[in-house]
Amino acid sequence: MATMTTADAYGVVREDATLTLERLLPGPIERIWPYLVDSDLRRQWLAAGAMEEKVGAAVELVWRNDELTDPPGTRPEAMGDEHRMTCEVLECDAPHRLAISWGSTGGVAFTLEEQGSEVLLTITHHRVTDPAVLLNVSAGWHAHVDVLEAKLSGTQATPHWDNFVRLREVYKARLAG
Repeated sequence: MATMTTADAYGVVREDATLTLERLLPGPIERIWPYLVDSDLRRQWLAAGAMEEKVGAAVELVWRNDELTDPPGTRPEAMGDEHRMTCEVLECDAPHRLAISWGSTGGVAFTLEEQGSEVLLTITHHRVTDPAVLLNVSAGWHAHVDVLEAKLSGTQATPHWDNFVRLREVYKARLAG
Protein backbone atom coordinates (compact mmCIF):
# COMPACT_ATOMS: atom_id res chain seq x y z
CA MET A 1 0.00 0.00 0.00
CA ALA A 2 1.15 3.54 -0.62
CA THR A 3 1.36 6.23 2.01
CA MET A 4 -1.98 7.96 2.38
CA THR A 5 -2.58 11.36 0.89
CA THR A 6 -3.79 14.33 2.88
CA ALA A 7 -7.25 13.90 1.33
CA ASP A 8 -7.75 10.88 3.61
CA ALA A 9 -7.20 11.47 7.31
CA TYR A 10 -6.92 7.74 8.12
CA GLY A 11 -3.59 6.06 8.67
CA VAL A 12 -2.40 3.39 6.27
CA VAL A 13 -0.58 0.21 7.24
CA ARG A 14 2.18 -0.86 4.91
CA GLU A 15 3.30 -4.43 4.36
CA ASP A 16 6.03 -4.24 7.00
CA ALA A 17 3.45 -3.50 9.74
CA THR A 18 4.25 0.21 9.64
CA LEU A 19 1.47 2.73 10.16
CA THR A 20 1.79 6.08 8.39
CA LEU A 21 -0.60 8.90 9.25
CA GLU A 22 -0.47 12.31 7.58
CA ARG A 23 -2.29 15.49 8.55
CA LEU A 24 -2.10 19.08 7.31
CA LEU A 25 -1.97 21.45 10.25
CA PRO A 26 -2.06 25.24 10.41
CA GLY A 27 1.54 26.48 10.40
CA PRO A 28 4.11 27.73 10.55
CA ILE A 29 6.47 24.83 11.30
CA GLU A 30 7.96 26.72 14.29
CA ARG A 31 4.49 26.64 15.85
CA ILE A 32 4.09 22.86 15.43
CA TRP A 33 7.56 21.65 16.55
CA PRO A 34 7.07 22.59 20.24
CA TYR A 35 3.95 20.38 20.32
CA LEU A 36 6.30 17.45 19.70
CA VAL A 37 9.08 18.28 22.15
CA ASP A 38 7.67 20.54 24.91
CA SER A 39 6.07 18.53 27.72
CA ASP A 40 3.37 21.12 28.52
CA LEU A 41 2.28 21.44 24.88
CA ARG A 42 2.61 17.71 24.06
CA ARG A 43 0.48 16.73 27.08
CA GLN A 44 -2.39 18.77 25.57
CA TRP A 45 -2.72 16.27 22.71
CA LEU A 46 -0.63 13.19 23.49
CA ALA A 47 1.50 12.70 26.61
CA ALA A 48 3.59 14.75 29.05
CA GLY A 49 7.27 14.14 29.68
CA ALA A 50 10.33 16.35 29.65
CA MET A 51 12.36 15.77 26.50
CA GLU A 52 15.88 16.85 25.80
CA GLU A 53 16.28 17.45 22.06
CA LYS A 54 19.34 15.21 21.90
CA VAL A 55 19.91 11.74 20.44
CA GLY A 56 20.16 9.21 23.26
CA ALA A 57 18.12 11.27 25.72
CA ALA A 58 15.54 9.35 27.72
CA VAL A 59 11.97 10.61 28.02
CA GLU A 60 9.20 9.17 30.15
CA LEU A 61 5.89 9.75 28.38
CA VAL A 62 2.87 10.03 30.69
CA TRP A 63 -0.61 9.67 29.17
CA ARG A 64 -3.61 11.10 31.00
CA ASN A 65 -6.14 10.87 28.20
CA ASP A 66 -9.04 11.93 30.44
CA GLU A 67 -7.46 15.42 30.43
CA LEU A 68 -7.23 15.85 26.63
CA THR A 69 -10.78 17.04 25.99
CA ASP A 70 -13.62 18.43 28.06
CA PRO A 71 -15.63 16.29 28.35
CA PRO A 72 -13.25 13.35 27.93
CA GLY A 73 -15.93 10.91 26.75
CA THR A 74 -16.37 7.42 28.13
CA ARG A 75 -13.06 5.68 28.80
CA PRO A 76 -13.03 2.04 27.66
CA GLU A 77 -12.98 -0.37 30.59
CA ALA A 78 -9.59 -1.82 29.61
CA MET A 79 -7.90 1.59 29.60
CA GLY A 80 -6.42 3.01 32.78
CA ASP A 81 -6.49 6.64 33.83
CA GLU A 82 -2.72 6.90 33.36
CA HIS A 83 -0.11 5.10 31.25
CA ARG A 84 3.68 5.55 31.32
CA MET A 85 6.40 4.52 28.92
CA THR A 86 10.11 5.30 28.83
CA CYS A 87 11.40 6.12 25.36
CA GLU A 88 14.69 7.27 23.88
CA VAL A 89 15.29 10.03 21.35
CA LEU A 90 16.69 8.26 18.28
CA GLU A 91 16.84 11.22 15.91
CA CYS A 92 16.32 14.96 16.32
CA ASP A 93 16.56 17.47 13.49
CA ALA A 94 14.61 20.50 14.75
CA PRO A 95 12.15 21.59 13.49
CA HIS A 96 11.77 18.89 10.84
CA ARG A 97 12.17 15.40 12.27
CA LEU A 98 11.97 13.63 15.61
CA ALA A 99 12.23 9.86 16.07
CA ILE A 100 11.82 8.02 19.37
CA SER A 101 11.79 4.41 20.52
CA TRP A 102 8.35 3.06 21.38
CA GLY A 103 7.95 0.03 23.60
CA SER A 104 8.25 -3.28 21.76
CA THR A 105 7.70 -1.76 18.31
CA GLY A 106 10.25 -0.28 15.91
CA GLY A 107 9.68 3.27 17.09
CA VAL A 108 7.87 6.40 15.97
CA ALA A 109 9.06 9.17 13.66
CA PHE A 110 7.44 12.59 13.38
CA THR A 111 8.24 14.58 10.25
CA LEU A 112 7.18 18.17 9.64
CA GLU A 113 7.19 19.63 6.13
CA GLU A 114 6.07 23.14 5.23
CA GLN A 115 3.39 23.34 2.56
CA GLY A 116 2.60 26.99 2.07
CA SER A 117 0.96 28.31 5.24
CA GLU A 118 0.31 24.75 6.45
CA VAL A 119 2.56 22.02 7.81
CA LEU A 120 2.32 18.37 6.82
CA LEU A 121 2.76 16.22 9.92
CA THR A 122 3.68 12.65 9.08
CA ILE A 123 3.71 10.11 11.90
CA THR A 124 5.33 6.79 11.04
CA HIS A 125 4.99 4.03 13.63
CA HIS A 126 7.34 1.21 12.63
CA ARG A 127 6.91 -2.56 12.98
CA VAL A 128 3.69 -2.96 14.95
CA THR A 129 3.33 -6.70 14.36
CA ASP A 130 0.69 -7.61 16.96
CA PRO A 131 -2.76 -7.06 15.34
CA ALA A 132 -4.39 -5.97 18.62
CA VAL A 133 -1.63 -3.44 19.28
CA LEU A 134 -1.84 -2.23 15.67
CA LEU A 135 -5.57 -1.61 16.08
CA ASN A 136 -5.03 0.48 19.23
CA VAL A 137 -2.02 2.29 17.76
CA SER A 138 -3.93 3.19 14.58
CA ALA A 139 -7.02 4.49 16.39
CA GLY A 140 -4.87 6.08 19.10
CA TRP A 141 -2.64 8.11 16.79
CA HIS A 142 -5.65 9.22 14.76
CA ALA A 143 -7.59 10.31 17.86
CA HIS A 144 -4.59 12.11 19.36
CA VAL A 145 -3.83 13.96 16.13
CA ASP A 146 -7.51 14.97 15.96
CA VAL A 147 -7.02 16.66 19.34
CA LEU A 148 -3.83 18.37 18.14
CA GLU A 149 -5.53 19.61 14.98
CA ALA A 150 -8.44 21.04 16.97
CA LYS A 151 -6.09 22.81 19.40
CA LEU A 152 -4.05 24.33 16.58
CA SER A 153 -7.20 25.36 14.71
CA GLY A 154 -8.90 26.82 17.78
CA THR A 155 -11.85 24.44 17.52
CA GLN A 156 -13.49 22.05 19.98
CA ALA A 157 -12.20 18.48 19.70
CA THR A 158 -14.57 15.53 19.81
CA PRO A 159 -14.44 13.92 23.28
CA HIS A 160 -11.22 11.90 23.10
CA TRP A 161 -12.43 8.54 24.36
CA ASP A 162 -15.60 8.58 22.26
CA ASN A 163 -13.50 9.41 19.19
CA PHE A 164 -10.99 6.65 20.03
CA VAL A 165 -13.76 4.03 20.41
CA ARG A 166 -15.37 5.11 17.13
CA LEU A 167 -12.02 5.07 15.33
CA ARG A 168 -11.21 1.58 16.68
CA GLU A 169 -14.30 0.29 14.88
CA VAL A 170 -13.37 2.11 11.67
CA TYR A 171 -9.78 0.83 11.78
CA LYS A 172 -10.98 -2.69 12.64
CA ALA A 173 -12.88 -2.71 9.35
CA ARG A 174 -10.09 -0.99 7.40
CA LEU A 175 -7.38 -3.35 8.69
CA ALA A 176 -9.52 -6.43 7.98
CA GLY A 177 -9.95 -5.46 4.32
